[in-house]
Order: sequence, then C-alpha cells, then structure tokens
Amino acid sequence: MPESDAVADLDADIMDVLVCVKPWELALEKRARPVRAPGEVLVRVRRVGVCGTDMHIFAGRQPYLQYPRVMGHELSGQVAEADAQSALRPGDIVYIMPYLSCGHCRACKTGKTNCCMNIQVLGVHRDGGMAEYLAVPEAFVFRCEGLDLDSAALIEFLAIGRHAVRRSGLIGEGLIGEGLVGGGQGKRVLVVGVGPIGIATALFAKLSGAHVTVVDTRPERLAFCREHLGVDRAFVVDDGLDARLAEATDGEFFDTVFDATGAPAAMEKGFHYVGHGGSYVLISVVAASLTFSDPEFHKRETTLMGSRNATVADFEAVVQAIRDRKVPVSALITHRTRLADMPKAMPAWASPDAGVIKAVVEC
Repeated sequence: MPESDAVADLDADIMDVLVCVKPWELALEKRARPVRAPGEVLVRVRRVGVCGTDMHIFAGRQPYLQYPRVMGHELSGQVAEADAQSALRPGDIVYIMPYLSCGHCRACKTGKTNCCMNIQVLGVHRDGGMAEYLAVPEAFVFRCEGLDLDSAALIEFLAIGRHAVRRSGLIGEGLIGEGLVGGGQGKRVLVVGVGPIGIATALFAKLSGAHVTVVDTRPERLAFCREHLGVDRAFVVDDGLDARLAEATDGEFFDTVFDATGAPAAMEKGFHYVGHGGSYVLISVVAASLTFSDPEFHKRETTLMGSRNATVADFEAVVQAIRDRKVPVSALITHRTRLADMPKAMPAWASPDAGVIKAVVEC
C-alpha cells in the first residue's frame, strides 16, 4: 500500500519484526501486532535510521542491553490509531522521541528527562522500532508538519549532537531557529570522531558561529564534513595529529572539545586537546573506565561533562533547522534497504569500507 494512502491494513494482526538474537545474528520474525493501551499511539513505522548504537548492539558492545532485542530508535512513521481526544490523527507523519522517561524522578522534575533515573530507551532497554508497528505513549509522539519521512527519521541523531553543543554552552537553553546562530562566535571547537553523531555535533557547532575542526581516521568522512558542513579544518588521525592541532591553534588548542568516537583511548587523548579554561564534552559511552592527568586537568581548569540523549527542546530545534534547510538531509542518507533485507545489509554496513554515513531502513 503506498505511503500516501491509508497508513495500513489494521485487520492484519501479524507483523514483521527484525530481532538481534545475539551479537552478529539478526532474524526476521513474525509477531503479533501490538495493541495500544489508552494514552498510547499505534504508529505504523515507515523509516528507521541505523546508528552507532545499533552497530554496537549488533557487535555486542552496548553496555545497557540484554539480548534478544528489537533494535531501532531513530523512527518516523504514520499514526495508525490514537485516542479519540488525541490531537494526532490517522495518517499524520510523526517522529518518535525514543527516551521514555518516567516524569517523576529528580532528573525529570528538573527538566533533565534525557537522563531520567528510570529511562527506557526504545531499541536498547526495551524493544524498538525495527518492526511494522509500535505502540508508544502519546507524550513521546510528535507530528512533524513540513517534513517527509526520511527527514523525520534523522531528527533523533541530530538532536543528540544539538544537545551536546547546547551542553557545552555554545548555544543557549531553548534557542531554536535563528537563535542557533552566533553563540559560539570566536570559539575554537574540536570534534573527534565524525560518524553520524560527530557530524551532527559539528553541524550545530558550526551553526553556533564557532570555528570548527574535525578529526577522524577515515578520510571520506572528513571530506563529507568539508563539503556538506563547511567545517574550517579537517585532519586525519595519524602520528602527526598533535602537532597539526597545535599549529592550527597557535599552541593554545580548543575552547571546547567533543568526543564522539566511542573509543576509550581516543576519549582519554581528548583531554590533551582542551585549552586552558576550556571544556570537554563526552558524547560517547563505553563500557570502560577512563583516566586522565589530574595536574593537567587542574591547571587548565577544565570543565568535564557528559552528554546523554536529548530533550524535547533539542528535537524541536532540529525540526526547525531542517525546515530552514540548514541540514543536508539528502547528503546524510547514503544507504537504504527494506526491513526484510536487513539480515544481509547490516553485516555489510558494519564494515568501514561500506562508507556509510546514515543508513535508513524502509518498513
């Protein structure tokens, strides 16, 4: 049935679901279509973005997960069913905020729903959206007028980058649209690791007005950042990197460093790139302990912070940025497949030689 027509045949009570049975093993299964509870929305999933978290799950490197698991948290779709009093209507194009927060813990009460003490992230703590249907509490389902399904599936990973940049202070709380521009004027920013999350971080750092340098082990990703993000400098990781970063900053290094590598050694190395009075934002999460030199940390008066997930304000800012054509949507999506073909596609995408920036699954 075309996506422009009715969202689905709800008489069908069986759906296709992609399950990560264990590391390196995916299986397409038939499961009962979920029955939504009052207050929930039944979403016909149309697009699922594949991100680093999914790759870590597939490879057995995600620290918060138990198998088997249905992956998928970068989701767009159409409303199939909602409560009669809901503002959502069947056929509406929506995105899903996958961080199901409790609303009553200390973090939630202070507006930090992204790090809720009882958080349930779709595709990680509970089954996600690599399925034909998903039932989600209405508070986490948002209409996205003016965006197509592909664009809507990119919102989540872009919001993670935007949240990290906001955490750093380069952009202010709650600023969207034109408010994104200018807060980072004159700041030197380094993004280490430019997979999708690093790309999102570099994009919003650049929109803040900062002078952005990116580094990565893969030249094709650096080329992407030059061509589509307009970064100021891009360096490949090799033995001469430290010297080039020092030369580029007159030996003063960076006001803000973001790590998006997911590699403990790189995360520890990043402390050396923070200038005096600067900040270091760890977006990556790894199942490891990190160490750093306390004297170096103190003499710089380094501000160290983690950045987890994103908030509603970040999602709204990303939607506005896409509407304003500040996000290179068509360039970001480099690979796509259908749900039934994922058991073959995922292992191929896991190889660096695949050149994936953002892969999208069509349901």
